[in-house]
Amino acid sequence: MITFSGLDGAGKSTQIENLRERLAAAGLKIRQLAFWDDVVVGTRYREGFVHKVYRSEQGIGAPDKPVNRRDKNMRAWYLTCLRHAMYLLDAINLRRVITRALHSGTDVIIVDRYIYDELVNLPLNRAVTRGFVRLCATFVPLPDLACLLDADPEAARARKPEYPIDFLRQSRTAYHRLANLLGTMTLIPPLPLVDAKAAVVTACDRAILTKELKLGTHENRTAGARVA
Repeated sequence: MITFSGLDGAGKSTQIENLRERLAAAGLKIRQLAFWDDVVVGTRYREGFVHKVYRSEQGIGAPDKPVNRRDKNMRAWYLTCLRHAMYLLDAINLRRVITRALHSGTDVIIVDRYIYDELVNLPLNRAVTRGFVRLCATFVPLPDLACLLDADPEAARARKPEYPIDFLRQSRTAYHRLANLLGTMTLIPPLPLVDAKAAVVTACDRAILTKELKLGTHENRTAGARVA
């Protein structure tokens, strides 16, 4: 299982498409999941809430068509409480969705965003929240490779103008803090596109090799136990 996280405009879609093509060319069966569409609980109601209450604009921002999103960048205290509850439900459903996908005969599961992209919206400077984050991390499936695509906030907003630059800067800091807290994410630094693709592919090859070695070791041990 390979996941991609990062700022809006960090290049997740581009990296996922490049990796899909490479893995498919190698003959692997791939399944792609979108966290918001396939995992998040009550997406329609959550979208409706921010559109009605905060007048969040719909659509995806583009350089020639900016969008003013008002959802995860809203920081009212009651939203923070609600996010803890909703993210816990999402984490529980994530476990169900990924478990089912892992037993579907697919070789590689690629997930566009993950629970990490929700947890960065919480106040990670608070001890209680950090405890909540660790709790969620204990029962969601651990990706074999969790790519954190780091990006310059100004460059990310230029590619996908949806959120204020100050919010993107805060989010970038939150992603780094979360990565340090959990220790489960592989940071892909801001690089030219060709180099960033190469870095993701290298990390993927390493993750697949590590997985194969673990499976091989487990099979050898099982066979040895049967012989004994």
